[in-house]
Amino acid sequence: MYGVPENFLEVEVKNAMTHGFGRKQYTDYEIVTRTNIPAFKVRFSSVRRRYSDFEYFRDILERESNRVNIPVLPGKVFTNRFSDEVIESRREGLERFLQIVAGHPLLQTGSKVLCAFLQDPNFDRSQWM
Repeated sequence: MYGVPENFLEVEVKNAMTHGFGRKQYTDYEIVTRTNIPAFKVRFSSVRRRYSDFEYFRDILERESNRVNIPVLPGKVFTNRFSDEVIESRREGLERFLQIVAGHPLLQTGSKVLCAFLQDPNFDRSQWM
């Protein structure tokens, strides 16, 4: 009765994992993307990104697209940043950020960095600076 939507882009941030010890400790997040938009190389992908990767991505988006208002990221956390509550709150904020960005029609079709950030397992932020 209903057909598949013409174009769709679903982005989910999940499975936060904390790595390392002491000063070398960090958390990364899995980004799962499902799409049929031709600008994207594959229909399904899963990559892992750190908060600092999101910061670079946002900066690049702002430079790349002066006609689009890029939303803010969840704030930096300096105390208890590896607690379950902080990690989950940040995960939710990062997911909200990506869903807004990925949902923007100009970015879906016109942003080169969006596709790479969401799908390239070897995303190299220095390539975009």
